[in-house]
Amino acid sequence: MDLVYDRQLLLLGAKRNAELELQEVERYGRDSYRDPDYVSIYGLRPADWYARGVRLLGRTAVECTRDSLADAIGKSVAATAGGTGGANDAVVIDPFAGSGNTLYWLLRHLPGARGVAFELDPTVYALTSRNLATLAAPIRILNVDYQSGLRDMSVAPDPMIVIFVAPPWGTALDKATGLDLRRTKPPIGEIVDFVAHRFALNRLLFAIQIYEKVDPDSMEELRPRFAWMEERVFALNAPGENHGVLIGTRGFVP
Repeated sequence: MDLVYDRQLLLLGAKRNAELELQEVERYGRDSYRDPDYVSIYGLRPADWYARGVRLLGRTAVECTRDSLADAIGKSVAATAGGTGGANDAVVIDPFAGSGNTLYWLLRHLPGARGVAFELDPTVYALTSRNLATLAAPIRILNVDYQSGLRDMSVAPDPMIVIFVAPPWGTALDKATGLDLRRTKPPIGEIVDFVAHRFALNRLLFAIQIYEKVDPDSMEELRPRFAWMEERVFALNAPGENHGVLIGTRGFVP
């Protein structure tokens, strides 16, 4: 029987650490979403980014934020940050870069901002840094864990800091009960607390990638950490399969 190219195979199965061929990327899109161009990133369809030398591991193909979603997140963040002043001088950080595609789109919607990414996994880092260099993307990516990377950053108190929070979900996502923000690796609350302590003098905007259904208790545990919080889900897939963003701010209310 032919393999089904789905989340189980690419994220948790035999293809997890395999560098995918173009036909495998397209097959994942076709088998899982009836769309061979589903894994469109950096503004390119799979055939186009593959032709330019971009490569993805199986797990990155599943965990990456594809263009339509990354674009929607970028627009949502820009709309929230835009009225606060100084958004174009922001520092935009992706502590768990993966493909780096969301950071790529955030910078497109926040012209003038600078982008920094951290990726601990050496294989993912090597591929992503090569991909970003191939595309001449203005992103600095470092092969460090997020806490070490943030400790070593020097940011003046004035710029707004935008943090895209999308650690590996792993088993935190259950199709029946939804995404439990306490079970990501590391937990979302732990990341928010670390960033808030590290950059206590800056205005902070957290953009947390979420699923259409989120465990309500895990959501409520985050609420006291923010001055303002709003959930936005984007209707890009079939009902029940959509993703979105939870935006939370510290130091200002938009």
